[in-house]
Amino acid sequence: MADQPGANGEGQPQAAAQARLSILTQYVKDMSFENPRAPFGVQQGVRPEIQIRVDVNTAPLGGERYEVVIEINVEAKTDDGPVFLVELTYGGLFELANIPADSLQLLLQVECPRLLFPFARRVVADATRDGGFPPLMIDPIDFLTLYRRKVQATGEVAQA
Repeated sequence: MADQPGANGEGQPQAAAQARLSILTQYVKDMSFENPRAPFGVQQGVRPEIQIRVDVNTAPLGGERYEVVIEINVEAKTDDGPVFLVELTYGGLFELANIPADSLQLLLQVECPRLLFPFARRVVADATRDGGFPPLMIDPIDFLTLYRRKVQATGEVAQA
């Protein structure tokens, strides 16, 4: 309907195309769960120390399409050794249209992972629960801080 006169305001020129972000699909790209002490697991009353590492990687796929991947590595251990290990690579295919070049990396490294994270979190929780442990509910991740650290480490200029 934008072709009709007055559809975008009487007498106003056609506005610049609006920025658009679309999730085309999301998927588990790779996953590993190890339960080295099964069937003994955690002794009653002993809480394992849990370390979580998160990284985000992006790749252009041509045109306005990009793959965004969250890598989550979880290691739970006690003084007796590892309790469980989870490695998850969770990806999404995004289409980004009319995004200014100076905002593209920020959008790919912060907003896209923010949209994927709740689903990756559920996969980790299900894997730990299915492995015989309480579901591991990873706290929300500040992807902006993660991006800024990555930029600082590589010496690039941050856009936020």
